[in-house]
Formats: sequence, C-alpha cells, structure tokens
Amino acid sequence: MSLQPLTKDARGFVDGVVDYLKKDGKTRSSAPKVQALLRKVTSQAHKEGTATVESPVSLTLGEKQQLNAVLARLIGHSVHLDIRVNPALLGGIQIEDFDPGVAARRVGYVTSLSDGVAKISGLPQVSYLERLEFGGGIAGFAMNLEEDSVGAIILGDYLKLSEGDEVRATGALLSVPVGDAFLGRVINPLGEPVDGKGAILSKKLYPMEKIAPGVVARRPVTTPLQTGIKAIDAMIPIGRGQRELIIGDRNTGKTSIAIDTIINQKPARNASHSDAGGEEGVVCIYVAIGQKTSRIAQVAAELSIHKALDHTIIVAATASDPASYQYIAPYAGTALAEYFMDRGRDVLIVFDDLTKHAWAYRQISLTLKRPSGREAYPGDVFYLHSRLLERACRLEESHGGGSITALPIIETQANDMSAYIPTNVISITDGQLFLESDLFNAGQRPAINVGISVSRVGGAAQIKAMKKVAGSIKLDLAQYRALAAFAQFSTDVDETTKKQIDRGARMMELLKQGRYMPMSIAAQIAIIWAGTTGHLDDIAVANISRFESGFLGFLDRSHKKLLGMIAKEKALTPDIESGLTKGIAEFKKSFS
Repeated sequence: MSLQPLTKDARGFVDGVVDYLKKDGKTRSSAPKVQALLRKVTSQAHKEGTATVESPVSLTLGEKQQLNAVLARLIGHSVHLDIRVNPALLGGIQIEDFDPGVAARRVGYVTSLSDGVAKISGLPQVSYLERLEFGGGIAGFAMNLEEDSVGAIILGDYLKLSEGDEVRATGALLSVPVGDAFLGRVINPLGEPVDGKGAILSKKLYPMEKIAPGVVARRPVTTPLQTGIKAIDAMIPIGRGQRELIIGDRNTGKTSIAIDTIINQKPARNASHSDAGGEEGVVCIYVAIGQKTSRIAQVAAELSIHKALDHTIIVAATASDPASYQYIAPYAGTALAEYFMDRGRDVLIVFDDLTKHAWAYRQISLTLKRPSGREAYPGDVFYLHSRLLERACRLEESHGGGSITALPIIETQANDMSAYIPTNVISITDGQLFLESDLFNAGQRPAINVGISVSRVGGAAQIKAMKKVAGSIKLDLAQYRALAAFAQFSTDVDETTKKQIDRGARMMELLKQGRYMPMSIAAQIAIIWAGTTGHLDDIAVANISRFESGFLGFLDRSHKKLLGMIAKEKALTPDIESGLTKGIAEFKKSFS
C-alpha cells in the first residue's frame, strides 16, 4: 500500500483513524470509510505480500511492531513492511473524497476606515505586525494593539474596502519573499515585480522586522568597501558592515554617490582605470522611498547601461504609492539583504531617502491618533531608524561571515544638520558624508565638505597603499581652505604659504570626478600619489583634469603591469613608487 500526503484539512479525521487502529484492529459497521480503507490495505497486501509505507519521520520499533500486528490480524498472516522516510510529506496519509467540514478561523470586522488605516474589532489575540487579510485580496498588518480594537495599516487600495468587511488574521508576521531570483529586478515592498519582466518564483520568506545581531555575533569592520570615488576612498573610507550617512540639501549629488558605489561593485575584469574595480561578490540593494517613478526608471537604466543591474535589487516605493508602502520599504530591503548576509555574502544597501521614510511614518502615526512630539513626529521616531540601521553589521565567521553595509540618505533644508531627523540618524550611523550646496554650485563635484564629513571606522577600512598616499590629505585640504580664505584679504603671502595654497588648489581639482565614473583603487592611488608628492606642482590648475585622464590612459596602455602590481600588493613598495615616478616623467614629455 502506498500512502499519499495528507491534506491540511484532513488532519483531524486522520487522528480519529489512528485512534481507531490503536485499539484492536477490528472494523466497525459504524465506520464504513475506515472499512473501505482497510479492505484496500488487505487486498493489496494479499496480492503483493509487502506493504509500502511512507512517513515524514522515522517510525520507532514499537510503532513498526504495532502497525505490523494490526495488518497481520486483518490479513491473517504476517506482512513484510517496506517503510520509507519521505520528509516532503506533510502528514502520514491522505483520505480521498473527504469533506473536512468547518475549520476554525480568527475573524474580525472593520469598524472604521480612513487614509489607509482600518480600525478592527473582534481580533483580541492578534500580534504586532501580524499580517491580516481583507476582502478582494487586499493585505494589511496590525500596528496599534488597543484593548477593544486593532489599528491596521492597509497595503493596497483601501477605497475598495468598507465598514463591516471581514478581516482574517493569518497568524504570520509581515514577511517578504527572498532569493537569488530577485537580482536584476525592480520590485515593490511586498516582493512583487513591477518591471514587467514576469513573475519571480520564490518559496522562502524573511520577516521584515528582525532583532539585530548581538555583540557576540559581530566582528570589527576592517575590510574596505571601495566606492570608486577618490574623495571618499582617500579621506572618508567606508568598510564592509559600516553605516555611513549621506546628507545634504536637495540636488547636491547624494543619489549619484550611492549609484556610483553600486556601479563600482561589479566584478572587476582587470586593474584598468576605466573598469569599476570593485570586489567580486557584493550584492547591492537600492531602496527608493517616495521617489518619482521616472527617477527610479532612470536609476535602473543607468545601472543597466553600466552592467551593474545584474547584481542589484531595486525596491521601489514611489511617491504615488500609499504611505504604508513607503513605511515598510526599507525593512523589506533589509530582509532581502539579510538573506544574502546569512549565506556569507557581502551586501550594500542604499536607503534613498530616510527623510521621506520618517514623513510616511509620521503620516501613519497621526492617522492612528498616536501622540505626537517634536515636529509632529511620534515619540519613537528615533527607534524607527535605529532598529533598521542596527541590522547592518559584519558577522563573525561562526555566524556566516557575511556583512551588510548601509548608506542611508538624509535630505536637509538650507544645510541645517541640527534638525530632528538629521541629528537622529547622525547619532545612529558610523559617520557622514556632508554634501554642501555652495561647493556643488562652485563646480566641486562630488561636493563633499571635508571638514564636516567623517568616517568613524577611518584607516581600519583602508588598504596600506591608500592609507600611505592619503594619510595627510584631509588635514592639508582643511588647512588649504583656511589659508585660501585668509589670502583673499591679504596680498602679502610668503612663499611657503603660497606653495601650500597652490598645491591645495591642485588637490581640490584632482578630487573632482564625473558622475557614473567610478575609478579602480589602483588608478586612485596612482593619481593621488602624484598629487601628494608634488609631481603635479608644475601643471597648471586648469590642466589638472586633462593631465589626470591622459596619465591614467597612458598607464593603462603602457604600464598596465604597474597598475596590476598596486592592486595585488595593496601597498606602495619602492619598486612601485619608482615605476610611478618614471611613468609620470615619461608622460610629461608628451603632455602639453
């Protein structure tokens, strides 16, 4: 007899069958379905002499003996049992043509609706963030747990619902499907594709909300995550597992830095300055919160053009989506990131931006009639972002060894870093890149204010070569800005100060970089070394950019082995410095 999988609804009846068989194995006239089942067992056993039993778990010796005894009494002789363990089975047997009758469900009813929020009665045992099912395939989740009602956030068109509609509790927390199949796709916060490329098949779910790894599970951040941007990799290095805030006014290049970093993570083919040069294996997740649909489409197109979409997932909660989608978007993106981190992968996640995320949470909280505080935000708005960003870390090898690097973005008003949300996120993260509108308008791109920007990981996330060439560059540029401001009011400047100002101007020009043009770490080291060692002092400031592109192209054509040595050694050996000196001298002969 070959026993088939048990349906969910038949489990109650099967329990009765098992109890019946445990008594004495005799049939009863009052159980015709059991009689039919046992007659089938008897006829097959007589013909075959062997009964094949499939079970999801191994049977004990006592269970085997009991089953054998029952069959022997029914058939009249002993039968050989062929017991096979099949974990795929959900139960032991399936009863055909069985009507399970009424199944118990937890059901409540909508008592009021407003702006994507529903008040529900009749669900006293629902859990926080438990997924709820409304009519018409609309989902939601419990947010407010009150004594006699539940405040639920609706994920979908709440206008299709009305008071009195039935609401069913699922018993499952709000989750998102995860898997490798999501790479290269644009999805909404529920894991549903919105890019028109077909359905995504995934059976695994990860909870959107999860407690961050503890201290024991974490290890220090020591491995660099190369952004491909000279100013960042040299002065404000980012490590894998770090949380680095990108903050600045609107239209100062915040998203461009994040996209450049994603592009730079595509697997490097060689050490050429024209290739991204990122480390292989970094999965990127871009979470767009409250962005225009056209802007998200532009980001996806740029990533596709630069062959970076294949290792990227875009989670899109657009400006036209309800506040509930914008609220859960970063948590859905982090759940996807944790799936890859748990498998030992390194992940980069960008939240663009958390200002709009806080706005969405404020809107939801006010609709739920939660008490408001400063700037009308609820009292737990700090916890809103801290529990999200604390999930970014680098795990110990014993816990998988993966990492999540977070780049949250915050938009300021008139460069005001002391506002409520900016100060909250600054205190949560491990450093910030402050983009200044004055620098941006002056043509300094990326417009990073070196004096205010900081990385609390520092040189621990730099390779030796970069640490050596960029060791004093941040201090030198800070001094340059002070001296340049002083020189505006004085024409009498000594020679040493003039040289310092001239070199600072060249370094500022050298740190300029075009959008979507990340640079390999070897090329960065080569050109920054040329600037800090004085090899560019005889080049006019206006010609620095042209010299840089020409020199790196010259190295790529004639001294590719030298760039390869820098990438391999990750340190400036005397041979490498000698090769760079000769290369600069050789290129200067043809530069005009």
